Amino acid sequence: MNSLTVRMARSSARHPWRAIVGWLVFVALCLAAGSAVGMNSARTADYRVGEAGRAEAMAAEGQLERRSAEQVLISARAGTLGTEAARGAVRDLTARMERLPEVAEVAAPVRSADGRILMVEVALRGEERDAKDKVDALTAQTTAVQRAHPELLLQETGSPSISKGVDEQRGDDLALSEKITLPVTLLTLLVVFGSLTMAAVPLLLALSSIAAAVGLSMVASHVSPDTGVGTNVILMIGLAVGVDYTLFYLKREREERARSGGRLSSQALVELAAATSGRAVMVSGFAVVASTATLYLASDVVFSSLATGTVVVVLVAMASSLTALPALLTVLGKRAERRAARRAERGRPVRRPRGGSGGSGERGERGESGGRVWAALLRPAARHPLATLGVSVLALLALVVPLAGLHITEMSRDTHSREIPAMRVYDRLNEAFPQHRVTHQVVVRADAARAAEVAEALDALTRLADADPLFTGTPRLRTSADHRVSTLELRVPYLGDSDQAYDSLDHLRHDYLPATVGRIAGAEYGVSGDVARYTDYPAHQNGKLPLVLGALLLVTFLMTLYAFRSVVLGLIGVALNLLSAAAALGLLVLVFQHTWAEGLLDFRSTGSIGSRVPLFLFVILFGLSMDYQVFVVSRIREAVLAGTPTRQAVLDGVRRSASVVTSAAVVMTTVFVSFVFLHIIEMKQIGFVLAAAVLLDAFVVRILILPSAMLLLGERSWWPARPDRGTAGPRAQATTGRPVVDVR
Repeated sequence: MNSLTVRMARSSARHPWRAIVGWLVFVALCLAAGSAVGMNSARTADYRVGEAGRAEAMAAEGQLERRSAEQVLISARAGTLGTEAARGAVRDLTARMERLPEVAEVAAPVRSADGRILMVEVALRGEERDAKDKVDALTAQTTAVQRAHPELLLQETGSPSISKGVDEQRGDDLALSEKITLPVTLLTLLVVFGSLTMAAVPLLLALSSIAAAVGLSMVASHVSPDTGVGTNVILMIGLAVGVDYTLFYLKREREERARSGGRLSSQALVELAAATSGRAVMVSGFAVVASTATLYLASDVVFSSLATGTVVVVLVAMASSLTALPALLTVLGKRAERRAARRAERGRPVRRPRGGSGGSGERGERGESGGRVWAALLRPAARHPLATLGVSVLALLALVVPLAGLHITEMSRDTHSREIPAMRVYDRLNEAFPQHRVTHQVVVRADAARAAEVAEALDALTRLADADPLFTGTPRLRTSADHRVSTLELRVPYLGDSDQAYDSLDHLRHDYLPATVGRIAGAEYGVSGDVARYTDYPAHQNGKLPLVLGALLLVTFLMTLYAFRSVVLGLIGVALNLLSAAAALGLLVLVFQHTWAEGLLDFRSTGSIGSRVPLFLFVILFGLSMDYQVFVVSRIREAVLAGTPTRQAVLDGVRRSASVVTSAAVVMTTVFVSFVFLHIIEMKQIGFVLAAAVLLDAFVVRILILPSAMLLLGERSWWPARPDRGTAGPRAQATTGRPVVDVR
């Protein structure tokens, strides 16, 4: 046994305290490095895609980009809004706001149609992405004016304050997620191992991996900017894979310790676990990394941020399970050996460790994996593989059917939780001032010599909009100092997620602009704004989906081929991952595109799925599914190499790995389900779909479909490789001293 994983485990086992201290120093250095360089957050320009992005870039070139703005609503607490009181409040508010360095302009007050509310709009300076960091200064002035005019009600909203509210809510949600996930994970591990010490090991290693990954992600953000979702994904994926990798390794060590009955030293047991489960962890980890890396092909800053967070935390989790874990197991193992020796000296029976999962004939070791529960679950595949395969596949295909009605949209500001105070004021603003609901920004770039032509064309465009009931208000025309860039702002009196808002954008892009500005030779034009962004982003993702999905399928196939040298298993892996991902996505459509589960899961259906959810699901699930695939098939392959017929090897391998896969699935599901309790609808959808996908993969694919398929294929499962039967595996070498073949 001289593979990389064994060499790393051997080194850690020989010098356990050095390895443990080294790991803690590594975590501290990662956090220190991250704190030193800070987080590099994505800028507004990093989010630009499609026509909206090109229009925003042209507007920025002419220094005509849209400014972030806050709206302050002034109304009477009771009765009608008095003119003098309102004027005094407006004067006070305007004077205070104009003194702030964060403020670019304070607009004249606008009265609502019913005369009950005055609205004062305050435009902010600088980057759109930075506006939420400046909003506290504005709200402080609004609060001061409120104190000076107690008879009035002043409320503030706007994109910056909503973004700040969303961030605060996300922080509260993550704290809640941790409160749910950590105790349930610890309880699950306690049930698996029967020991608080052993249960704490995976959890502590996962948390230390998350800490190190957070620090490293700050460093990585200077290469791939962070969009604010990096910490979310590090927590979600880090806890899932961190516990899983440790669990795979730890369960194998405990299993072999139970089998050996004290004949093997702690160091030998650690090396044995490294040669089997350690290799599976390495292959699984690199599979997740390779799968996740395909997200970079989406050419989207959010997906790049998600990919970076996932890649970093998976690599760190792998490192912890291959270095710190062997050291911890050695320390704990030697302590257990000393306890056993003392009990033996006193004439007491030695306690056998839990966790054994030996095959048939190994007395006392069948409890978890080979027990009656798993025998019952495997019985359909063992007795009727063809029928089991057919029924299971048909059941998953039935879940795929709702995908025919999949409706993907960009989750807009209107989908945020109304528990955010700024969102409740936003609803009041939309009701009182419908003309401020949506603004399209038409951007035109042409030679300065054609400025007059551009002005005429935009004037013609204004007349077309005036005649269209989808538009309202007075358009605002601006021109850059060099007369090369012009912008025209057109308002729509409908909510941003309404059909009318999207129809107005279609009229502009496909009818009005080609008929006006489109006739100017050499002129470039486009439409930006929130609705344009909501339209262009899903279109951008749909365009990238074939490339990312194709790369993902190829990576999955190649990683399976590398792990098992089998084309057949590679194709089966791709097919099963596609099936389970599609079934989970169909279930997501069934739940979130309809209203029947709103009360159950505490959400308000938008009738759509977030544009990032399907791609994220496919990429992450394909990677995580490799954990189960590699672990289960490695046990089957190990038995085949030891001379067991493929049929028996399949049943024994699945049975031996069933408890580990189940425990890992429960932990992963707990992590993902905790995200269903978040308020952000897209995070709810991601948590739900990943939890559903993991359950389907662990309990349907790996226990029913995979063994049924391999039982039907028999020896053809390994094509074109031919297993060298009768060669000793790692366990045999450890007990007999014979050479070991690489279990692949």
